[in-house]
Amino acid sequence: MELKAGDRVEVESESTERPPRTGVIKEVVQRAPSPRYRISWDDGHESIYTPAAGALRSADPAKRS
Repeated sequence: MELKAGDRVEVESESTERPPRTGVIKEVVQRAPSPRYRISWDDGHESIYTPAAGALRSADPAKRS
């Protein structure tokens, strides 16, 4: 699955005490093999995110594979 600007995404937390983080991709900074995304998080922050394998997924159930 290829993510693009405008997609809602979810990132698994590294701690069992925190819920997954969700946001919207604003820009695809770099494509595969090492993708990087500018994400506007639901908590109001924005960052460039480089996901580890399997850590980032679509928050839209229809787009999950």
